[in-house]
Amino acid sequence: MNGKRAVVQTMACVLLLAGCAGMSTTEQRTLSGAAIGTGVGAAVGAVTGDWGWAAGGAAIGAAGGYLYDQQKQKEQRAYQQGVQAGKSQPQKK
Repeated sequence: MNGKRAVVQTMACVLLLAGCAGMSTTEQRTLSGAAIGTGVGAAVGAVTGDWGWAAGGAAIGAAGGYLYDQQKQKEQRAYQQGVQAGKSQPQKK
């Protein structure tokens, strides 16, 4: 029985990860934040006995993941602008 259970759990993990393959970085970071927030919220909920923490943690984690992604995209745009500005300047000899 444990062998079948392990196979089912392994297949569930594979399908879960395969579903994330076509996601954008924004979607991946938002989902990762939500998952981490849910985990933290569930841990707090286990200690306090109030499982609403898991939902709150998921919402806060998703928002945090989204904001993190926006900051990283802003940094990437600034980097690319610097590279382009560097390429447009004449070379010193």
